[in-house]
Amino acid sequence: QVQLVESGGGLVQAGGSLRLSCAASGRTDPIYTMGWFRQAPGKERKFVAATAWSGGPTKYADSVSGRFTIARGSDRNTVYLQMNGLQPLDTAIYYCATSPSRVLVVAEGFYNSWGQGTQVTVSS
Repeated sequence: QVQLVESGGGLVQAGGSLRLSCAASGRTDPIYTMGWFRQAPGKERKFVAATAWSGGPTKYADSVSGRFTIARGSDRNTVYLQMNGLQPLDTAIYYCATSPSRVLVVAEGFYNSWGQGTQVTVSS
């Protein structure tokens, strides 16, 4: 089983940037897709971005496309989410998750391992 630990959240002013990290440990061989989701207060958890575990293909929610970048780290067990141009609507708990799907899926039902989340707060 894989363990996921997110870090890098915090408080930032509108227009600022943050980089979230997701470190994977344990059994990582059945992972094909890494994703980021977020849950705003009182809202459902929603897809943000995904990348293939092998690197390369990426997929983004329309709300973050052009502002956020998902990338796998050089150590091969870390995935980053670079967030630029942050807005108050980006305030949420951000979760990373893994999926055995070989397709970059957006539905959280396809993801079977989740981290505890990291809080991102954007002030206006």
